[in-house]
Amino acid sequence: MYEDNLIRVEADELTYHMHIVVRFEIERDLIRGNIDVEDVPELWNDKYEEYLGIRPDTDADGCLQDIHWSHGDFGYFPTYSLGSVLAAQLYDTAEDEIDDLDEKIRAGDFEPLHDWLTENVHSQGSRYTTDELIRQATGQDYTADYFLDYVTSKYGELYELDEY
Repeated sequence: MYEDNLIRVEADELTYHMHIVVRFEIERDLIRGNIDVEDVPELWNDKYEEYLGIRPDTDADGCLQDIHWSHGDFGYFPTYSLGSVLAAQLYDTAEDEIDDLDEKIRAGDFEPLHDWLTENVHSQGSRYTTDELIRQATGQDYTADYFLDYVTSKYGELYELDEY
């Protein structure tokens, strides 16, 4: 992995999710009472080294890089990854239903995608649960397969990823 991935918001779109995994695992263990707060910096650094191959030199680059914990914000970081997974699945379906979508986007024409999202997602408001909405919009149950295909295709060679 590359050393420029210490900070979550500066990470690429693949390793970004490993930052979220680190935070989630530590939050889970804190809430369960399996670790003490004073253990967080060392545990964070160990997990970064294990998952990302880098070790922060300071807590500012490690467990204190975000303001979330100091504000008492726990438990929502996984929603960032869930959103990426949902987006990949929705995009795949939109790509199937909109002719030449990639070309339109390259040309700066986002209106077809906006219209598709409005019709299939945004206009539904709170009518459905997330699972029901994704099923309605894509015809399939929520799955990480599209996200895994996307990141494997985009980052497979760089990170020496095997097909899952």
